[in-house]
Amino acid sequence: MTTRAERRPNHRLATLVEEAGFSHAGLARRVDQLGAEQGLDLRYDKTSVARWLRGQHPRGIVPILLAEVFTQRLSRKLSAEDLGMAGCRPDYAGLEYAAGPAEAVEIVSGMWQADSAHRPALVEAAFTPGALVVPSRDWLIGDADEEPQRSDGTRVGTGDVAAVRAVGEAFRRLDNSFGGGHARQALVRYLDTEVATMLRGTYGGVVGRELYAAAAVLTRLVGWMAYDVGVHGMAQRYFVQALRLAQASGDRALGAYVLATMSRQAVYLGHGREAVQLARVAQQGALAVATPRVRVLLHAVEARGHGLLGDGRACMAALVRAEQALGQAGPAAEEPEWARYVDEAQLADEHAHCFRDLEDHRRAREFAERSLKLRDTQYARSLLFCRTVLATALLGLGELDQACALEAEATEEAGGLRSARAVDYVREFSLRLTPYRDTPAVKDFMVRTDEFLHSAT
Repeated sequence: MTTRAERRPNHRLATLVEEAGFSHAGLARRVDQLGAEQGLDLRYDKTSVARWLRGQHPRGIVPILLAEVFTQRLSRKLSAEDLGMAGCRPDYAGLEYAAGPAEAVEIVSGMWQADSAHRPALVEAAFTPGALVVPSRDWLIGDADEEPQRSDGTRVGTGDVAAVRAVGEAFRRLDNSFGGGHARQALVRYLDTEVATMLRGTYGGVVGRELYAAAAVLTRLVGWMAYDVGVHGMAQRYFVQALRLAQASGDRALGAYVLATMSRQAVYLGHGREAVQLARVAQQGALAVATPRVRVLLHAVEARGHGLLGDGRACMAALVRAEQALGQAGPAAEEPEWARYVDEAQLADEHAHCFRDLEDHRRAREFAERSLKLRDTQYARSLLFCRTVLATALLGLGELDQACALEAEATEEAGGLRSARAVDYVREFSLRLTPYRDTPAVKDFMVRTDEFLHSAT
């Protein structure tokens, strides 16, 4: 917060308040309402607005909410800087949704550079649920960008874009097999040194769209890796920037995929309502272009949000829509490369997680067993997750010895993973064993998993 000695009257904010016709109480009320829509309990009043006008900066995400209030009222995009709150920028750097492709490149390349240099501000950034609304809304209703093209710097061709895609596929396989902690920094350096240079190079509109799409896929992936190692504020910022790059590429299905990723993170962090909202925005925004496997993904992540909220009816309805979409799917080769992993094994896994959250142990067991039977062994992390869901179901069904043996075996086979999520799954299961901690099965489990829980990250 700005100190008293540094405060100066905020003339920019005063001008906008007058232009918008807000009373101090009315502005405070609208900020509180917008915050409530994002699950925030804000209690501002006319005195708060008076302090802002005198130069005090509100904390956390509130500058973004204020900018959104004025954006809605004045029908033009405004940022916290436009409100005279540039000093708040470190709290939300990377959460900005750029006005155009060139600005998007500057924001995301700055993040790659900061990440590559291990700057603490990015690593220590907090996950902010309230910052999800503006990017998803702007992606949904924003005007299409013109084809991104430049005539300055090294020429970029289709072969260069193909190389970026190939690099992304290699890192994706590493992530699936060994976790996000193994190669994330190598991918960051590639983005910082190679992809940033390409984005500032010379290319026509067609290559430009392909390049932005490839950059979006890699930015989503590096965010996914950050999410996997538990750096959630950084991950959220990468997802926002991946969404903006996807918009610049003109690929609506890719943007929906990024939103689905954001929805998964929201579920993992316990924000079920936001997860459902993100999934529905993705469905609406990609309605005309989503292929069957993409639709499976979007309905499945919505189901996960409903499951977390304990809404069994809505969860089942979303799962049924996902099943119907999978029934319409053709060969995986007809789908976007990033959607080809969506298959019967993946959908069974989504079912199992939903039923775990709904505490339907019998069906969680049924679908976890089905997924494990079908799942390709290259997905080591997903296999651990699903086996943990199965162990949890067995525990719920009273099969303590079998549950402990299965989970211990799963952790031993996943010893090479560097994944905070993997550790969290096993730790959460171990907490469920607390009532049985004096039994031989649990004592054996704790011995067998101790090394994994203390070294996997």
